[in-house]
Amino acid sequence: MANILIVGNITKDIYLALDPTQNNFEIDEHNVPWLDLQFDGSSHRFFRRTSIYGGAAVSLEVFAKFGLSSQISDHDAEFTNGSLVVAPDTPANYRYVLSHENHITYFSPQDRLPTRFSPPGSATDCVYIDRSANLTPELAEKILSYLDLATDTKLAIFVSHRTPNLKPLLDRADFIITDLDTGFSADNTYKITESHITFGNRTVLFSLGDRTNLTTTLTSYSIIAATLLAASLQNETPETALLLAKYNVEHSTLNGTVSVAKLKEQIMNQEAEVETSTDLRTIAQKLLAPHKGILAADESGGSIAKKFERMHITDDKQHRRDYRNIFFTTPDLEKYASGVILFDETARQTADDGSVFVTFLTKRDLIPGIKVDQGLEKLPNGETITKGLDGLPTRLTEYYQMGLRFAKWRAAFEITDATPTDTNVQQNCDILARYAKDCQTAGLVPIVEPEVDYDGDYSIEQNATTTEKILKTLIQSLAAHQVDLAATIVKCNMVLAGKQQPEHSTPEEVGRATAQVLRASLSDDLAGVVFLSGGQSVEQSTANLQAVTNAGPFPWPVTFSFARALQDPALNAWQGDNANAETARQAFLARLIANSTALTKQ
Repeated sequence: MANILIVGNITKDIYLALDPTQNNFEIDEHNVPWLDLQFDGSSHRFFRRTSIYGGAAVSLEVFAKFGLSSQISDHDAEFTNGSLVVAPDTPANYRYVLSHENHITYFSPQDRLPTRFSPPGSATDCVYIDRSANLTPELAEKILSYLDLATDTKLAIFVSHRTPNLKPLLDRADFIITDLDTGFSADNTYKITESHITFGNRTVLFSLGDRTNLTTTLTSYSIIAATLLAASLQNETPETALLLAKYNVEHSTLNGTVSVAKLKEQIMNQEAEVETSTDLRTIAQKLLAPHKGILAADESGGSIAKKFERMHITDDKQHRRDYRNIFFTTPDLEKYASGVILFDETARQTADDGSVFVTFLTKRDLIPGIKVDQGLEKLPNGETITKGLDGLPTRLTEYYQMGLRFAKWRAAFEITDATPTDTNVQQNCDILARYAKDCQTAGLVPIVEPEVDYDGDYSIEQNATTTEKILKTLIQSLAAHQVDLAATIVKCNMVLAGKQQPEHSTPEEVGRATAQVLRASLSDDLAGVVFLSGGQSVEQSTANLQAVTNAGPFPWPVTFSFARALQDPALNAWQGDNANAETARQAFLARLIANSTALTKQ
């Protein structure tokens, strides 16, 4: 069993959750709340007040949970029987961590305590200079003098912006962890950012979501670094070390870090999940399960702002989270929906039970997906292309590691006398195909969405001609980019007259025209088709879905992926007040049942 001497400082972190009903805040021009009272610790009220040891104490705990023997140089502290025991007179830097509605501020002393080092009395396998160390040239000289005598002792060091340029230490180091972007390329160096851990050409992504139980960089980075070192000392591969660090920082709480046994169980579960999830065709089939639709809860910031403005609801992070939480917590959701398309913000938020929404939905047997396009870019002639291909593979890799298993990308077309042009159709379909290929490479099922805007003045015949042209071009582009059609879902508009036409298309006309266009345009190899509601009313979209079902059968499954047509009754019931949440859930459930029923031929 390796023996580690930690060189660093212990911190005493005081976590204070402010009570907004008892404390006074001022909002500046950037909508940032500022506490307008002098902080004295007595006139303020708090939801919670928690005190924990941090800094080098975090590394001590991690090593103990990996079964390694360790001590902090010149500190009377040990981790025993599952608890950290620190002598009352042990010096510590005090820090105050204040949280208010997910805004975090912490106060730390300007003058940190000196870090002490005494050569150990017995053999030490590794000296670890912790991120909390107040490293000075004098301290470095003491450590190097000891290492000159203890030639078999390894040196590990965390290098941060607070670490002076001490080349002799770095030259002697066997193991380096850093949170600096540049200056390190050695093959013994792990790099940490706010979302990545990298070693050589290997990278894993981690996410703390909206949790505020690991608020400081010092704490989260200390967990990662100590885990990487512990894994290395136990001869784990770099790939395993990266995963152990990822899971430890994601699952640790103020109550403690995770044992090595639990972390390895996480890795085994992940490997098993990868084995069962790599078959994209299987995921696509589950998304297209009979009598189930896909909930689209992926409205961008601009779209949901307009919804809330119409209802006089404050458009902030909490209201957006509460709104979407209504749908995710609706009873029997999994009976009528197979998956949920999320917006990036929502994918990182937490459910009522504290779990990230992605995990919460997965536990409900719902497949979580993500909108990955970055909106429309206007062209000089008024047409649009969809942005977001830059950096897409990296984003998709992160989403896969977060547990998301499908993605969606939207292109938009307007029918006028001059549009859509053949050039614009081809350009958007090529973008959709490139996105789809990137998705499948990353392990996600792509939903490709070419939408003909319903808010136009055109006949059902014009819509049929345009939609058929777009879908045929899309299939050709997918084939050209070698996209597996059996693992691809097309999300498209129904074929109907534009909203500005004096007479709306009847459901029978919509069903007949839509079925004809789909059969003429789409390959039999496709996984399936889902329809967007595209601005149709709640009742209109359900009636037209029933008509399309009646015009079947089709070579592939056909279902719905609605947003407004499912959500609007719930939004009207909720009105931004969580006291109305249950009424909103029932309104949403009623629309789910109605559209699920419309998938049965009558």
